[in-house]
Amino acid sequence: MKQWTELLQSKKLKELIDKCEKDLHHIFKEIENIAENNQFKVLQGFQKNKISEGHLWGSTGYGYGDLGREGLDNVYASIFNTEAALVRQQFVSGTHCISACLFALLKRGDKLLYVTGKPYDTLEKTIGIVEHPQSLIAKGVEYSHVNFLPNGEIDYQGIKREITPNTKVVAIQRSKGYSLNKSITIKEMAEIIQMVKGINPEIIIFVDNCYGEFTEELEPTDVGADIITGSLIKNPGGGLAYTGGYVVGKEELIQRVAEQLTAPGLGKEVGATLNVNLPFYQGLFIAPRVVADSLKVSVLTAYLAEGLGFDVHPKFDVKRTDIVQAIIFYNKEKLIKFCQEIQHNSPIDSYSTPIPDQLPGYQNPVIMAAGTFIQGASIELSADAPIKEPYIGYVQGSLTYQHGKIAIARAFDNVLGI
Repeated sequence: MKQWTELLQSKKLKELIDKCEKDLHHIFKEIENIAENNQFKVLQGFQKNKISEGHLWGSTGYGYGDLGREGLDNVYASIFNTEAALVRQQFVSGTHCISACLFALLKRGDKLLYVTGKPYDTLEKTIGIVEHPQSLIAKGVEYSHVNFLPNGEIDYQGIKREITPNTKVVAIQRSKGYSLNKSITIKEMAEIIQMVKGINPEIIIFVDNCYGEFTEELEPTDVGADIITGSLIKNPGGGLAYTGGYVVGKEELIQRVAEQLTAPGLGKEVGATLNVNLPFYQGLFIAPRVVADSLKVSVLTAYLAEGLGFDVHPKFDVKRTDIVQAIIFYNKEKLIKFCQEIQHNSPIDSYSTPIPDQLPGYQNPVIMAAGTFIQGASIELSADAPIKEPYIGYVQGSLTYQHGKIAIARAFDNVLGI
């Protein structure tokens, strides 16, 4: 049987593949160390809360007294070092999680301040950046954001200027989203939180933690964030969670989000889990391992892209705080071809060829390649891009490093042929 690398056409790509593990050894070793410490933290969360086989099954109807649901909340609270957690399949996406949090935390006359630039595209209508009758702005919430400095760093002075007496929530988006902004490390997050709390300790620090869980040994709640949220079909679901999201933080804030999700007076006490507790628990348990492989694929993607002459963000040797890797193609056809080849080298729907189209929540046509077991799961290997200059592709995830290595290499091989 031929080795898969023998099928590659590019001599330069073959050379890079042959020496990639040697060149990246020290980076991969650090990723493995982080994964090991996070695995211990997750194991302790299960043990502390005495998770048993009885927790793995679900409830029906209203879901009153669901042992598994309550146990999962407690495990998440332990892992993220918080007072409370809300882990629910009823959250349909990361955007839904963020929206539920913001609507629960803000009322008319309050100000929402994003300190990491304009947030992710799918939040524009939630906030009202793009006009919508159900947006926060339409309901009387004031909004502003602070852009990064020209050198790409956080604008601390700009943040200070934008904090006003009615600033209720300061929001941090951990991952870059569809941009070339920097992703925010835990160290940088701690500095932002310390500064904001020094100005007004009553301000609620909210973090969109999507794509960032288990990429570092600490989480935002370990350095002072009041409430954070993320999607279960990203990092913490480990590739096994069918759907859902989580919110962790201070008890009083979590209760408000729970009542936003369900109804006042119901809160966390309802929500049938059917038979999906098992993949939620099992996915969380293996998440540190899956995230480590995803990080390795991100580093490898940057390494190969740089070696082949493409611009990337971040560079392969930069400290990681999320699983997202941007490749700047400066060419529409190459960008589309790359995404299509990721689809063609996926386990599910490999015979399909994605094309750019207008999708809900996005202002430009988007191409999305995701031959995933769970629809839209960003912890599985995917590549997507808004079709606009300078034609940037965003790669994230991979259930295994080996699959990611094969798919990324073969995608680049086909792009080089254009």
